Amino acid sequence: MPAAVSYEEIPTERNLILDIGNRETYPYFEKLGKAISSPVRMEILNLLRIKSMSVVEIASQLNLPVSSTAFHLKCLEEAKLIITKTQPGIRGSMRISMSCVNSILIHTAIDNVFPQMRNITVDMPIGNFSDCDVKPTCGMADEDGVLNVYDNPRAFYSPSRSKAQLLWFQEGFVEYRFPNCYPCIEDGTLQAISFSLELCSEAPGYQEVWPSDITVSINGLPCFVYRSPGDFGARRGKLTPECWRTGSTQYGLLKTFTVRHDGCYLDGTPIPRSYTLQELRLASNNYISFQIGISHDAKFKGGINLFGEKYGDYPQNILMRIDY
Repeated sequence: MPAAVSYEEIPTERNLILDIGNRETYPYFEKLGKAISSPVRMEILNLLRIKSMSVVEIASQLNLPVSSTAFHLKCLEEAKLIITKTQPGIRGSMRISMSCVNSILIHTAIDNVFPQMRNITVDMPIGNFSDCDVKPTCGMADEDGVLNVYDNPRAFYSPSRSKAQLLWFQEGFVEYRFPNCYPCIEDGTLQAISFSLELCSEAPGYQEVWPSDITVSINGLPCFVYRSPGDFGARRGKLTPECWRTGSTQYGLLKTFTVRHDGCYLDGTPIPRSYTLQELRLASNNYISFQIGISHDAKFKGGINLFGEKYGDYPQNILMRIDY
């Protein structure tokens, strides 16, 4: 369970844990209370959990004046429940709003009665891989477009890879090495390690149905094989920049891979006959290895796309979380 967050940290957390014993969060409680006290604002949240919308679209859907709708959106933004981004429109620019929080949990119990688990989160940009072996089709892009060249694995060794906000390949892997300098790993208090990221398959252009068996290995152990259902491009990604053409990959699905003492979990669902936290031997290395890709013997070699914080639907890179 994540630790209570301060008001300044809230924009980066999609699942918020708040503690009434933490006075630093009181200003946020005030903004949150104001935001959810209005039935109209709750209706707006209900719309935005389905898709991103402009202020005009929301006003039309709820039969409200645009000025009133803009006021309600501002209240929701101040509470960090939505984010708003300016995008080019038919007549100039328009502001698009989208939901940015999945859940909010408020702790009212005293810690020494119900001890609260703490966590550490490490953000890894998708271009900061330490090793790779990829096969075409492959490539990388930043917010200005394609980096280097298409379909040349040599481009993955360019220093400019650190700027990547989208990368893709048909077969092979990329490996990320996270820091391993946390006392909880050495002293035995570690309870879980998880990695969350946005991903999808890699098809020509895009194909909504395009299965791909994606292998996730942690410290060299193949802990997960996730079957991605497709390469999504029927609509634009909520964050995908305008330079990225329509008709190509736009967004993915947010997946969380977790290993606990009792085994592996994909999005909270247990994986039968899986590796345990002890088998990862996290304390034996100077780094924690997270490798993701398409195995040469995969049943469905449908490729992979990885999304950074400026592409797709979710404003995040690869996040490693340690619970202790």
